[in-house]
Formats: sequence, C-alpha cells, structure tokens
Amino acid sequence: MSIKSNFLCPVSDRRINERVARINGIITVLLIVVFVLSRNIIPVVFLAADFFLRSFDFSEYSLIAVSSKGIVKYLRLNENLINAGPKIFAARIGFVFSSLIIISILLSSYIPAYSLAGILGIFSFLEGFFVICVACEIYPFVHRIIYRNLI
Repeated sequence: MSIKSNFLCPVSDRRINERVARINGIITVLLIVVFVLSRNIIPVVFLAADFFLRSFDFSEYSLIAVSSKGIVKYLRLNENLINAGPKIFAARIGFVFSSLIIISILLSSYIPAYSLAGILGIFSFLEGFFVICVACEIYPFVHRIIYRNLI
C-alpha cells in the first residue's frame, strides 16, 4: 500500500451519525439566510466558531452539533453511522468560508462576502436536504494539490 492510497479519502477512526450531519447543514443554511437578510455579521461569527470546534475535535462544545443531536433524538430518527473524516474536512472548509466572509465584511467587500455566503449556503443545503457533501467530493482534488510531492 502506497502513501498515496492512505490519503485519498479523509478516513477517521471516529464515526458520526449522518442524520446529525444533515441537520448541521440545515442549521447552517438557516444561519446564512439570517446573515443575508439581516446583514448582521454575528451569525457568521457564530458559524466560524462552531465550524472551528467541529473541525478540531471539540464537537462536544459545538452548539450546532449538540442541537442537532437533540433534534435527532427528539424526532427519534434512526442512527446511520458514517466515517467522521469527510465531515471533519467539510467542517474545515466551512470554517475557511465563514472566516473569509468575516474578513470580507470587515474590509467592506460585500459582494465577495455575500458570494461566499451563497456558496456556503448551497453546500450546506445540498448536505442537509440531499446528502451531498460537496467538500467530500472536492477532497481528492485538494489532496492532489497538497500531497503531489509525496506521491
């Protein structure tokens, strides 16, 4: 087995409930909509902090993750365990996007901020409603760019 095959998919020894990940996506969409309609940066700052927590193995402190788990439990949705690696990578992408939105707003660059918010909203919508993880789909391309010298 080569080093290349070990990096093609962000595999983790952890498993998460796919239903929780979907509700995370729906909550993210709602927060993006609140940001766009209110033009208030607070929902995006909240998202950045929450994505940061989920990105670096502190999901037990993530208000979105805790809320999503509560919603799954309340609705008695069946558990569907999946590998956490792709979702951790997706949370990192979400952290980057929300950070770039914040920076754009602080620089009064509203078109890039709302464009990035739209992209993040679409990605989250696809995850929440259609179980399509766009970040998971782009991971192989990111991998090729980052690890091309190791192959």
